Amino acid sequence: MLIVGITYDLKEDHLARGSRPEEVAEFDRKETVASLERALRLCGFEPRKIGDAFHLASRLVKGERWDMVFNIAEGLRGRCRESQVPCLLELYGIPYTFSDPLVCALTLDKAMAKRLVQVAGLSTPNFYIVRNSKDLEGIPLNHPLFAKPCFEGTSKGIDERSYIENMDQLRHTSQRLLREYKQPVLIEVFLPGREFTTGIVGTGDSARVLGTMEVQLVSQENNCIYSYDAKSRYESMVQYYPLESSPLLSEVENLALQSYRLLECRDAGRIDIRLDSRGTANFMEANPLPGLNPRDSDLPILAKMQGISYESLISMIMESAMERTGILP
Repeated sequence: MLIVGITYDLKEDHLARGSRPEEVAEFDRKETVASLERALRLCGFEPRKIGDAFHLASRLVKGERWDMVFNIAEGLRGRCRESQVPCLLELYGIPYTFSDPLVCALTLDKAMAKRLVQVAGLSTPNFYIVRNSKDLEGIPLNHPLFAKPCFEGTSKGIDERSYIENMDQLRHTSQRLLREYKQPVLIEVFLPGREFTTGIVGTGDSARVLGTMEVQLVSQENNCIYSYDAKSRYESMVQYYPLESSPLLSEVENLALQSYRLLECRDAGRIDIRLDSRGTANFMEANPLPGLNPRDSDLPILAKMQGISYESLISMIMESAMERTGILP
């Protein structure tokens, strides 16, 4: 029986260390780790909880090893934080699920990911990076615009003020985000169309679409912005619908799969897509470490819409990782 370690960051641990609720938005709850542990056991593996990068480093130094590590750790500090656990595991030669350090760092930096997508000829809204107040002069983009921190997930830093209609709003929002998040601000041309997220499993040529769902806000105010507040209160503010078979579905899923393969994501992930004013699908961002809470996270939600159980989803991820690394079950 394969021994599978589980690496993760717990909200409770970081809150106890003094972090603010928004700072731990990407981290997991105990129920997520328990659900993953149970699913791995039902799939025929022997799960062993490890913890965050600090716990992993300590246990590696003490000589502990695992046949495979199921990694959902988001890391702490900096735009390369999602690479911390993969780097440690590669140093010690231990195979793990999901993407490697390069892909984890690249996709967390939204601008870098968009540059690759743009160079490859795939659709993504034009953008500009603001690193300081001087960068606010002469931005070569037409309003309306959209502003968000460059290295965050879970819609952190996004609210109704992210929608920009004039230079005063751009200056005020950019300076606030620079001050609060201490990182560059990504300014994009605002896309007014529908929003989707596509789940993908597998690696390279073996990657395949799991399903696509549309994200709709209950309230149509504030330009339908999928904000941090909306995500944190999704049960009352957001509705999810499976995107039915249509030319639009094909367009969205083709773009998602091309982006996933281009960015070299592995095992599973999500690609966020939004339509522009002409109804054309555009790449927004990639999520190579998708949330795996069986009740709250987008990937398990859309898998359930396709009739795929949580345990089957975890089994698919493990199968991809084992095939990729040459490990026999």
